[in-house]
Amino acid sequence: MSNSHLLQQIILSFTDSFREHRTDISAITLIQGKHLWLGSDETTILERLTFIEQNKFAEHQQFRVAEFLNLPASEDEEIDIEGLAYADYYLWLVGSHSYKRKKPKPDNTDQKNISRLAKIESESNRYILGRIPFVNGSLFSSCEHPQDSNLQLTSAQLQMTQQGNLLMAALANDPHLGSFIKAAIPGKDNGFDIEGLAIYQNRIFLGLRGPVLRGWAMVLEIELQNSSPGLMKLMQISEENKEYKKHFVWLNGLGIRDLCVDGEDLLILAGPTMDLDGPVQVHRWQNGVNASENMLNYPQVVQEIPYGNRDDHAEGMTLFQDISGVPSLLVVYDSPAQTRLVDDRIVIADVFQLG
Repeated sequence: MSNSHLLQQIILSFTDSFREHRTDISAITLIQGKHLWLGSDETTILERLTFIEQNKFAEHQQFRVAEFLNLPASEDEEIDIEGLAYADYYLWLVGSHSYKRKKPKPDNTDQKNISRLAKIESESNRYILGRIPFVNGSLFSSCEHPQDSNLQLTSAQLQMTQQGNLLMAALANDPHLGSFIKAAIPGKDNGFDIEGLAIYQNRIFLGLRGPVLRGWAMVLEIELQNSSPGLMKLMQISEENKEYKKHFVWLNGLGIRDLCVDGEDLLILAGPTMDLDGPVQVHRWQNGVNASENMLNYPQVVQEIPYGNRDDHAEGMTLFQDISGVPSLLVVYDSPAQTRLVDDRIVIADVFQLG
């Protein structure tokens, strides 16, 4: 596959504390051309790198999500951070909201591995959707709004429930998604799995890796309001008085791995729903932030992203023109190829031209 639109490669330099997790980066956002925030799908920690020079981010710092949001389970249990987005002095994050099936292990007998494949788990930390005040490069539980001293910025999260959170409760009877949720189908088996997060004004867009329905991927749109200190609830926004809107997008049968707002367009990083290598594409959904609900949408493919053989799975993207000077995207990979891993600390990311 051609990667002729590869503009440059970027060095991401971490401390030793992130050595094992630099191979499972699953979310990324660049804020104000200076700070690169990353999330791993195996931890409950946010990683921050700072722009040092044209092709390098370093000065790694870690922020425990549990210092700002109430995790329902211990910090040992991953959030499965799949999306990060920045809007109006808040850093937002979302967990996968997915069930998981146990993986076979190479040292086990076939019998043991087959019984592992029958085990499905739900982990409550995966149902986090929250915001943390972000001012001058740092996170706060609460702080004064930098431009309006009468306003207080506060960390908050969507209220948790027995089903996970209020969104899962709202979707439980949805005609397209409810059966997947009730059947507890794991994300990697085309089950319900949030992997993209984008924010435009007060609207939150959640891209689903699965389920893909007869080749159609889905974006959920929600709006949140404070319900009590530290907690948010869903607003009724749909014509049918529902607390969410559904958008159907044709991505050549692929699911959504990440979302990004570009003006009023939504950029979609599309990849396989199942445990496959590729194809991987970036699609531009023109005027996507203003799309009407319950429509079939056909975004345009603007960039093919290379993928490896059981490695180099593009998982996160963020606009990069503040640094590169041309319309471009920085892309990070889960299971990066060995050639991207320089010593114990560095992982190499790619910058692609954006059509």
